Amino acid sequence: MTNSCLGKIRSYYARFSEKEKKIANYILDTPDKIIHSTINEVAEDLNVADATVFRFCKRIGFKGYQAMKIALASEIITPIKQIHEEITEQDNEKTISEKVFKSNIRTLENTLQIIESDSIQKAVELLHHAERVEFYGTGGSAVIAMDAYHKFIRTGIKAFAFLDSHFQLMSASQLTKNDVAVIISHSGANKDTIDILNTANENGAKTIGITSFPKSPISQNVDVALYTSSDETEYRSEALASRIAQLSLIDALYVNLMILNKEKAKTALDKIRGAISDTRM
Repeated sequence: MTNSCLGKIRSYYARFSEKEKKIANYILDTPDKIIHSTINEVAEDLNVADATVFRFCKRIGFKGYQAMKIALASEIITPIKQIHEEITEQDNEKTISEKVFKSNIRTLENTLQIIESDSIQKAVELLHHAERVEFYGTGGSAVIAMDAYHKFIRTGIKAFAFLDSHFQLMSASQLTKNDVAVIISHSGANKDTIDILNTANENGAKTIGITSFPKSPISQNVDVALYTSSDETEYRSEALASRIAQLSLIDALYVNLMILNKEKAKTALDKIRGAISDTRM
């Protein structure tokens, strides 16, 4: 797996100091400029000390500025947009299918690379101790929220999700400090979803965000932020590509909860199987 510079910056962003965010924004917004600049030029542009830029590079796991530049250059210069993603109208059905699968694999690999173990651990702890867990998302993210509900109802935890954004907002208004709201939004800036998050926060509920943008309003206003990483291609938007990573993050949380709640999960599964079996008789 490559040592992703941009991925690490996005992953750590919420925990950066103001000066670190200033450097992070500069790199995220102008990566091409960085690889042709010296540490002195970057420091001068940002009006910070060279040592501040150097410490930032160490903070995200590189030995220094030069090591960070090499990693960054490998991300943005290489023959990637990887060849397998470049679908053409001349491709046959098998080739297109292979490229789509390889693109999904890359999305999962990139997301795995930026997952923070501390963030996953915190999210699992919040869910484990929750009295009630609600999943929220609008548009395509609503489908992810429903999938999460479909899984988490098996854990023995009280889980809920609604497709309609008005129902979601009403439900969020009933949350308490003992509950957890999981907010799913690729952009992290959807107005309806932000309203739901604000309502959950006002009621003192713990909040977990799943998004692709560390600088988004949702990332900045949840207790725990989990990030996905995906690339946009000519035939598939970044938001659509991120869904497979969102589903995988949900799966990871679900399996962790199933292990922690073995007995409750077994009881819940037995009840579900019993109910389904009764309807088939």
